[in-house]
Amino acid sequence: MKLADLITTNYSLILMLPRFNIPLGFGEKSVKEICENNGIPVQFFLLICNVYTFDNYKPCHNHFGDMRMLIPYLLASHTYYIQERIPHIERHLKKIADKIDKKYGDVLKHFFSNYKNEVEEHFSYEEKIVFPYLNDLEKGTVNKQYTIKEFSTTHSNIEDKLNDLIQIIFKYLPKNTFLNESIELIFDIMQLSNDLKKHQLIENKVLIPYVTVLEERL
Repeated sequence: MKLADLITTNYSLILMLPRFNIPLGFGEKSVKEICENNGIPVQFFLLICNVYTFDNYKPCHNHFGDMRMLIPYLLASHTYYIQERIPHIERHLKKIADKIDKKYGDVLKHFFSNYKNEVEEHFSYEEKIVFPYLNDLEKGTVNKQYTIKEFSTTHSNIEDKLNDLIQIIFKYLPKNTFLNESIELIFDIMQLSNDLKKHQLIENKVLIPYVTVLEERL
């Protein structure tokens, strides 16, 4: 299948391309050709596409082939959220918050600031604990002080608070607020929330099961 046709069937897949460092302008090339040209395991790319497209998709253990791109993909996602999407929404929200009653505007900014800190802590835990643990397992080293079960039982849904923020804006944003700016802000938040949901699915359906398989082997 051509990569252009694949993305046309699900436009949200275009958000994956920078995380695989795949540039636009791929012409008539197939998914396999693009992956091979960029050093990406085809099976892994399709695995991520399936999880990203179908909420109920559950990969089997034999889908875990060459997984060397898993951590780089997740790290690229973290970078995208922390350095691009969240700062963009924060600037947009601040612009609106500064135009309304200070008391209400401060609540919005404080809410989002707390959310941003929560996301950073969430990603920091994964980068400092979970990813090094996976690296060790892949090298045949077992850390008996930790298992992926600890991560899976404490793994929070970081998109939930964004839904709370959307409801606050829906219900309590003053009527004199610029409508178009407010709609654009809500759209950006919804898009981020949906993308974070996909990110969580990848961790729950790929990262955790894959690490569990490695633990069982060792």
